[in-house]
Amino acid sequence: MKPCTPPSKPGETAQRSDNEYRAKCNQPVSRKLSAKCYDALMKKPSIGDQFHKSLIDNLYDGVYFVDESRLITYWNNGAERITGYSAQDVLGKFCHANILDHVTEDGKHLCKDGCPLMATIQDGEPREAQVHLRHADGYRVPVLVRTTPMYDDQHKIIGGVEVFSNNQSLLKMKERVNELEKDVFQDALTEVGNRKLLEIKIGAALQEYHQQHVPFGLLFLDVDRFKSINDTYGHHEGDHVLQAVAANLTEHLRSTDICGRWGGEEFVVLLQNINNANSLAHIAEKLRGMIASSAITIKTLKVPVTVSIGATLVNEADTLDSLIERADGLMYQSKQNGRNRVTVEE
Repeated sequence: MKPCTPPSKPGETAQRSDNEYRAKCNQPVSRKLSAKCYDALMKKPSIGDQFHKSLIDNLYDGVYFVDESRLITYWNNGAERITGYSAQDVLGKFCHANILDHVTEDGKHLCKDGCPLMATIQDGEPREAQVHLRHADGYRVPVLVRTTPMYDDQHKIIGGVEVFSNNQSLLKMKERVNELEKDVFQDALTEVGNRKLLEIKIGAALQEYHQQHVPFGLLFLDVDRFKSINDTYGHHEGDHVLQAVAANLTEHLRSTDICGRWGGEEFVVLLQNINNANSLAHIAEKLRGMIASSAITIKTLKVPVTVSIGATLVNEADTLDSLIERADGLMYQSKQNGRNRVTVEE
């Protein structure tokens, strides 16, 4: 298929009709859209138009135009660079023919269902999406897509524009930010939150409670006889015990709850939207029971692991220190009363 480009030989007229343009593309083209795109980009431009054409042609971002039927009528150099498809490859073809095959992170193919450009043409609303397009060489390229409608002189939608940019550097930056956040807020051994994260989250929950009366509960857990485990089996096996306790906690908490290692063999759990002692005790007992029923295998031996838990609800006078101190005191009551139990503030 020959490219839809203006004539370059001397003597050839630059003012081709829409019929000639349509024939050269060998595809039906929306008359209103093609007239605008053709006038602005295909015909011999004025000095002002030439500037804008050169600007669009050479944008680092990819840009393409479609008509109401999603026929591709313009394709800039940036689009060719990012996708590997030249204008000759795509002009006169429909974007819904899966040339780029936009796919979301969860594997949804948008060209067949959920196309942001099609939705923009239908309702006139600009859109933005992070997708992965298929390069001409077969591999996937992460891009940030922005769509906007095209109008005629009567403000009728006659097509759409998609602008897309390579999103790989942004994704790498996000990954790096996530790595840094892990370094700052994650306990390296157990991979739950660390004390710094807990202090921030509990502080935010306290502020929300004092301002909007959103209730929450706090659990303070300590692994029973942990020093004995370390002394008997070694610190390496003691680390496995801490990892197992952390895994039990994260597996049996709600997505809104926060779990972290306070220090040593101590863990703290922030329970969001808990407003009564019965609910608090129920969750604490469930966690205690799950940990107690999960024996750790150490050198072919099944070693029982239990925790003592102190549970409390936030109150009006609480600060971070007072809340932790109260939960810690309740945990020590559980220790004194035989371990492997929950003590809830009455």
